[in-house]
Amino acid sequence: MLKVLLLDRDTDFRLRVADAWDLPDSELRESTWDRNTFTLLEEMRADLVFLDAGALWQDGVDILSWIRSRRPSTQVVVLADEKNRSEGRSALGRGAIQVLVKPLEPTDLVDTARRAANSVATAKNSRDLETQVLEDMLGDTPEMRKILRIARKVAPTSSTVLITGESGTGKEFFANIVHRLGARPTGPFVAVNCGAIPETLVESELFGSKKGSFTGAVADRKGLFEEAEFGTLFLDEVGELPLSAQVKLLRFLQTHEVRPVGDTESRIVDVRVLAATNRDLQADVAAGRFREDLWFRLNVFHLHLPPLRERPGAIPGLCRFFVHRYNQVHGRNVAGFDRETEEAILTYSWPGNIRELENALEHAVILAEGEKIRTIDLPESVLHAPRAFLQLPPGQEVQQSAQSQLKSLAEVEKTHILRVLDAVDGNQTEAAQILGIGRSTLWRKLRDYGLEATEPS
Repeated sequence: MLKVLLLDRDTDFRLRVADAWDLPDSELRESTWDRNTFTLLEEMRADLVFLDAGALWQDGVDILSWIRSRRPSTQVVVLADEKNRSEGRSALGRGAIQVLVKPLEPTDLVDTARRAANSVATAKNSRDLETQVLEDMLGDTPEMRKILRIARKVAPTSSTVLITGESGTGKEFFANIVHRLGARPTGPFVAVNCGAIPETLVESELFGSKKGSFTGAVADRKGLFEEAEFGTLFLDEVGELPLSAQVKLLRFLQTHEVRPVGDTESRIVDVRVLAATNRDLQADVAAGRFREDLWFRLNVFHLHLPPLRERPGAIPGLCRFFVHRYNQVHGRNVAGFDRETEEAILTYSWPGNIRELENALEHAVILAEGEKIRTIDLPESVLHAPRAFLQLPPGQEVQQSAQSQLKSLAEVEKTHILRVLDAVDGNQTEAAQILGIGRSTLWRKLRDYGLEATEPS
């Protein structure tokens, strides 16, 4: 249900809107601004707020910023008249999505709310899909569930997180999810590959530069730290930073100050830093290539993503996600894979990890001539590679032949879920606990297998 709050000083206007409100599956509450409005905003947790431009500031508080700091997903539409139209326009720069200028008809608000409802539904579906992909990307093992549990606890904080793993294991995707699950998901997510910046330009790229500070600096330039203000800066391949830039990064992590190249003054920048590397930073510290004090500052929380060959259970979910993505990107209608292609995908070792899998599936979606992807649609590198079986985590053994086990992977999972549900008399909450997965994950699996499922509240 879409929750809508109308805050306006004009009582007649509010009553006309309330009388005409006919948007299905929505709840409208209206109020003037008084001392109880802050409580109303806290308790209602509205999806959409229509806010009178004359109430943008109350008792020295920027109401728009106050709303967005407590509930970033809330959409705010400012209602202005000719006298305060400029205040309404300034609100657009602080997070309002639209300004409506009076005189207005109630239908104007209803139409705006209808568009907002579609936007809220799309955002929710996107968050659900990201959560599902995150779980699929990790794979359903105790080690991976631990990583996911830590990530969800760390995300709402401002702590620095270091993500390690082989190239292509999904470090940037994982960092983006941590950002989206954090306290400021609507803020910018700025990603930079530290190894791709020429050493002579690293400091100006990250921290900015003043006009004339070096040859080619023809104007003042903001660095990436300032570009990411009120959001997240993701430093990929942080181990490639030269020692001079490491010193400035360490200072930022300690003080949140940046000083552009050639400037004499520093400024405070509110940015969360996430970093990633495929290098062994501890070995680099021992070799003098990486500062030990910076290593400790970055390593507040350390999350290691294993290679894809160690989490084969993640492959089916990732395949569904990438096929869905590239159907949309390229206007295709691919529904899945034939049996031979499934075996080819599951018996390939994917040395390039998730990145290689994604590229292969985009290739296949484009070439597919029907609803099913065939083996001839896969890249040559995948199709003709030695069919080495995926490496299982230590301590796990294959009880059947690799081919027969892979063929029956979905059937084995389905049978096991049914067996557990039968043992607990259909109690999905208890079954999810026994299976070691979330209730929503169990519900999705039941739905995917065409079994009766009660959606979790």
